[in-house]
Amino acid sequence: AFLSQHIGDMENYETFASYQASIEHFQKLFRVNPRAVAYDLHPDYLATRYALELAEAQGLRPVPVQHHHAHVVSCMAENGVGGEVIGVALDGTGYGTDGHIWGGEFLLADYRRFRRLGHLKYVPLPGGDTAIKRPYRVAVSHLLSAFGEEALDLPLELWAQIGDTELALVRRMMAAKVNCPLTSSCGRLFDAVSALVGVRGVVNYEGQAAIELEMLAAEGVDEVYDWSRPSSYPIIIDPAPVLRGVVSDLRRGVDRAVISAKFHNTIADIIVGVSQAARERTGIKRVALSGGVFQNMYLLGRTLDGLEREGFEALIHHRVPTNDGGIALGQAVIVNARLSRRKER
Repeated sequence: AFLSQHIGDMENYETFASYQASIEHFQKLFRVNPRAVAYDLHPDYLATRYALELAEAQGLRPVPVQHHHAHVVSCMAENGVGGEVIGVALDGTGYGTDGHIWGGEFLLADYRRFRRLGHLKYVPLPGGDTAIKRPYRVAVSHLLSAFGEEALDLPLELWAQIGDTELALVRRMMAAKVNCPLTSSCGRLFDAVSALVGVRGVVNYEGQAAIELEMLAAEGVDEVYDWSRPSSYPIIIDPAPVLRGVVSDLRRGVDRAVISAKFHNTIADIIVGVSQAARERTGIKRVALSGGVFQNMYLLGRTLDGLEREGFEALIHHRVPTNDGGIALGQAVIVNARLSRRKER
């Protein structure tokens, strides 16, 4: 596999032109004559549209690949591992097979297919992409999910930061279910907690709220917040108890650095707990960790310690980016595996 340089989100013409030029350059440089082209399930991605146009123009087989399946397989391929794994894919955004925005995923996966074992409970994302730039909106969504309308009576600094006009707008959007896609994103959960504790309510670049929350985390904290242990399938992890724990600590005057550490510890505990439940059901003890959330070194270290303690073999990224920069490798491996299987038949 030949991975290109980092290209980034294709949100403008210059980046998209660079993307096209890189593809043409690689085809010439390595004398590649493709038989198929992989594309993401998200219908509005420029890369998806380009892949479909390229397939039609060059007579290639277009093969759809789910975002988080590609994340997990990217990690597997980098580690030279085949067979089935428990895949933990945590990131900000990825189009799911049900049309919702995924991002807190636990999968049973191999190179060709996957099955969703569990995920974070869906919450509305008020304003869609706007909420990504304004994490306080995600905080409002999670608070309303955790407390209902009583959340608005909580003495939180967040309300003053948002302002009555913006808060009313967000509430109307959620009540009317207008431009409020459902999401299971772990990245957005980090954003929500970051805004809630007063770290970052509006971001200037991708991942800023989560990065600053990680930097705040105190050392030497082992406590976790309560969360509902999985007892049935599919496994749905409700973040509401975690949010209630964070709010309780805020009201008691607990230091924000301690709250951040406890939140990180809890996410790691959830990963280990769900992996244990998945192992009981599947017998698999190999776990592949991928997705942009695992750029968080505090979380990654805590998760690896927990998995090792429980007897898992954990796979992580070393050379291939754990964020969307590594997606292409997973997509290519999946398509190759599917086409090879067809050829064998």
